[in-house]
Amino acid sequence: MDKVLLEVTDLKQWRYCPRIVWYRYCTPAIRPVTALMDQGRTNHQAEEGREERRSLRMYGLKAGERHFDVRLRSEGLGLRGRVDLAIAVPDRTSPGAQAVVVEYKDSEAPTGSHFKLQLTAYALLVEEAWQIPVTGGWIYKIPLRQAEAIKLTTSLRTQVTTTVATIQAAIGGEHMPDAPANRRPCITCEFRRFCNDVV
Repeated sequence: MDKVLLEVTDLKQWRYCPRIVWYRYCTPAIRPVTALMDQGRTNHQAEEGREERRSLRMYGLKAGERHFDVRLRSEGLGLRGRVDLAIAVPDRTSPGAQAVVVEYKDSEAPTGSHFKLQLTAYALLVEEAWQIPVTGGWIYKIPLRQAEAIKLTTSLRTQVTTTVATIQAAIGGEHMPDAPANRRPCITCEFRRFCNDVV
């Protein structure tokens, strides 16, 4: 099987439950869509409208050029996706320009490693597309109306590339991954009925 260009959200999902990613690519005809997924998309769209009216102080910035729902693609990284918000400081073409990436999450929970990995993948894509360094990342929690700074560490950047390689190997070999140790998310998972070995 040829390597597929993964979605950035696949990395997040792989960290959360790798079987969902495997089902998506190895059995693509059975992807269910839940009401929770639809609600998440609606909340993201509404947040973009509010974001346009907010100052950038929440992200530790005095000024910047906002770009919403930025489509990104990299054959080299093996990834594609759309980041909710990328901010060029002061803009994309100024000497010494930098960027910040922001992801909206419809969650009040502490930011998990899966969200940090996703945000870092978007940072790498923006760096390649805009040819400027991404120096910061933020998770904006919609229910709390709060932004949390995420350090885009060397370790996280390395984890993006290793996770892409691991997913590609699983898809290419059509080897179903083990279920996650934590089975609580299985209760509301759209693929619950397919994991008869654990649920």
